[in-house]
Amino acid sequence: MTTTANPDLRTPMTGTDADELTVRPLRHPWRWVGAVIVLVALLAFAQSIATNEKLDFAAIGQYLFSPRILGGVGLTIILTVIAMLVSTVLAILLAAMRMIGNPVMVAVSAVYIWAFRGTPLLVQVVLWGYLGLLYERLGFGIPFTEVMFWSLPTNQIVTPFIAGLLALTLNQAAYSAEIVRSGMLSVDAGQQEAAASLGMTPVRTFRRVLLPQAMRVIIPPMGNELISMLKNTSLLSVIAVLEVYTVAMQISAQNLKQVELLIVVSIWYLVLTSLLAIPQAWLERYFGRGVAGASNRKRATRQVNPGTASTSTSSETAVEEPRVENER
Repeated sequence: MTTTANPDLRTPMTGTDADELTVRPLRHPWRWVGAVIVLVALLAFAQSIATNEKLDFAAIGQYLFSPRILGGVGLTIILTVIAMLVSTVLAILLAAMRMIGNPVMVAVSAVYIWAFRGTPLLVQVVLWGYLGLLYERLGFGIPFTEVMFWSLPTNQIVTPFIAGLLALTLNQAAYSAEIVRSGMLSVDAGQQEAAASLGMTPVRTFRRVLLPQAMRVIIPPMGNELISMLKNTSLLSVIAVLEVYTVAMQISAQNLKQVELLIVVSIWYLVLTSLLAIPQAWLERYFGRGVAGASNRKRATRQVNPGTASTSTSSETAVEEPRVENER
């Protein structure tokens, strides 16, 4: 039995043959097949929506900018902004309590986060809406006594708007506190030691040293929480807060255009979430400029002046040579 070796394997490749090689990229035909299938499916879905006789596109255009819908959109924005601002302040306080080292503060913060993260937001919304069933009146007085300086019926203080705002704010503070704490833990411990060596108080160190550096880690997840907050306002429909989803459901109950009104609500949510992504991207660039910006500037400098190092070296050599000759 004889075997014949491949002559191409025995013959060494010369430099000229290597230069004449043509490198061809690896082809992936099945990727294009998958892309065509996905495109066809999307076109089929769009065609089924466009030709669906059960959809009243005129009603969608009619209610998209309806005054009632616009009022619901405005209330949704107000709820989102207030709840996010107040919850962020509470989150910073809760995160500081977790890291301050006081066992009472740590325990209170941990129990708060455990309770509000461990129960559904919908349940919390309903509980705040039914707060009048637990306490008939709310006010100020001397604790552990029946002395009251001022009080009002609970339903007059905790209106549906206040109840929804409390539910969103307190629930979001528990999630944001962990985000803030993880951001502060990402800062090197030496930063805190350096601030202490300069005589800075713990509060000033947290406010001027830890928090600004932690913002680079905090901003991306907090942006996601802001978008989630915007969509979670729809849960307030169970306590009759007139945000955009509640208003749309009230209108659909009158004209039986449920799908059309849901499409209107979806369009507004998409518009608002897209607008919220703009300041998030700006904040990420702003707080990340000290890390990514410095490296990019150095890289750009090396690319613009590739011969700087060699020029400086040659100039130093040229300067050193006369000095050596003079010494000789």
